Amino acid sequence: MEANLMVEYIPRLRRYARALTRDHHAVDDLVQDTLERALNKLHLWRPDSDMRAWLFSVMHSVFVNQWHVPRLELDYDPKGMPDIAVQAPNFGRIEIGEMEKALQSIPREQRDVLLLVAVEEMSYEQTAEMLAIPIGTVMSRLSRAREKLRQLVREPELG
Repeated sequence: MEANLMVEYIPRLRRYARALTRDHHAVDDLVQDTLERALNKLHLWRPDSDMRAWLFSVMHSVFVNQWHVPRLELDYDPKGMPDIAVQAPNFGRIEIGEMEKALQSIPREQRDVLLLVAVEEMSYEQTAEMLAIPIGTVMSRLSRAREKLRQLVREPELG
């Protein structure tokens, strides 16, 4: 039964995997490895806890243990991103490539917190539990990530 609950979280797992790997070819592999480990460790999930947070925690562990090894980024080239502008509420119009480049320049521990809180809408408590860090650390990393992002991506000046 709990395994059926996992299915509804696959789209969110794919999005988080894309943010972690930055490689659209590796997303499905990371999601598959995550689901495989989660099924094998399902007995460790507490039914009174948040399945989504637990799955993200499993994915983060799989990524750190198996995927986060230094390797050449053959497919990633910020200059090769399309010249498409998007409307972002806090930044005005920015290019996707510019935002991607800015996100990648933020230290990983800050970026992970920013993505979990801002994109995946996880609470500070869920994020702290998932990353196994104190809630105060979540808040300070989020603050630093937001400030760094503000510095890197400025609203275009009107001329």
